[in-house]
Amino acid sequence: MSQLRLSSRLDLVKPSITLAVTAKAAQLKAQGVDVTSFGAGEPDFDTPTHIKDAAKLALDKGQTKYTHIAGTPELRTAICAEMRLAHGLDVTPDQVIVSCGAKHSLYNLFQALLNPGDEVVIPAPYWVSYPDMVLLAGGTPVTVPTSAADGFLMSPEKLEAAITPRTRAVIINSPSNPTGAVYPKAALGALVEVALRHELLIISDEIYRRLAYDGPVASPASFGPEAARATILVDGFSKTYSMTGWRLGYTVGPKPLIEAMTTIQGQSTSNPTSIAQAGAVAALTGPSDEPVEKMRLEFAHRRDVMVNKLSAMPHVKCLRPGGAFYAFPDLGAYAGKAPPGGKPLADDVALADWLLTAHKVAVVPGTGFGAPGFVRLSYATSLAAITIGLARIASGLAELS
Repeated sequence: MSQLRLSSRLDLVKPSITLAVTAKAAQLKAQGVDVTSFGAGEPDFDTPTHIKDAAKLALDKGQTKYTHIAGTPELRTAICAEMRLAHGLDVTPDQVIVSCGAKHSLYNLFQALLNPGDEVVIPAPYWVSYPDMVLLAGGTPVTVPTSAADGFLMSPEKLEAAITPRTRAVIINSPSNPTGAVYPKAALGALVEVALRHELLIISDEIYRRLAYDGPVASPASFGPEAARATILVDGFSKTYSMTGWRLGYTVGPKPLIEAMTTIQGQSTSNPTSIAQAGAVAALTGPSDEPVEKMRLEFAHRRDVMVNKLSAMPHVKCLRPGGAFYAFPDLGAYAGKAPPGGKPLADDVALADWLLTAHKVAVVPGTGFGAPGFVRLSYATSLAAITIGLARIASGLAELS
């Protein structure tokens, strides 16, 4: 047999650091180790009952066959109604494609949009998969650093400075993973103005839109007809409705792009799961938003507990997130410090690994998000776990010198 040779495109990308941390924590738990994990970006609430009931009914009715590649007409129509309600957008079902999660939506989007050398501006800290997805599509990620002092928000001046003749698009993720930062309407409008002036597409990742704590979140698409035409909106059901395992996301955009994404999806995964789509229709058209609001309020309470406890730790700085379910503290003051009898911990990756192995608490290193020195903690877990886990972090940091 000839020697196995893998594709050279793998040289461009790295495994997801968030999934790696989650997997290592799960492995330790399987071995009987008492690990507190702040790794996974997954609500700990159950999927609302009316959504599960709709999926069960779909099974009983035999709705278990292939659907349209881009999703059922019922679901795409419901998404159009959601766009009108949320953003005042008048879109039609042929401007919508449903995929196997918002991650799949973004992957298809970059594959359909980018040619070799096309640049995509990505504010840092960023969700770990953005740069790698751009690279896999032949594009070039151009990262724009932001700071805690600026609220982790990209300024219009920084966006302007990053644009070149090869820039095709800019990614906006508000609320943000990993920082929880939310763009105020005026700040977002200033970015939209720059993008429109340079004829850029705006890729708006709105997966955490409903999990905001200080008022509604604006979308770039809501800044008038020209902005709506330039915005490619990506959203889904995983976070808002605690449907991570159902794997459903969607893209709303110009019809030619949606057609291109449908072609790609038709030659890869084809349609999303029919049963999950029936549940998603119920999520958007259901009797009440009470389960979503209950979850949002609980996350807001957990956020306050986590941020207050982190901020009370010596040399730890933590911005109060406006949305999503992550805290992103700066632990840079501990870089290079050593545990008793051990070698210095060179960076946030080594620190996170030591906290997991020595103190049984899992956090995600900021390096994976383009922010060395920081770590990401998910508060999509119980208050008891938050209390225990943060006590372990505080104990561990106190050992370093």
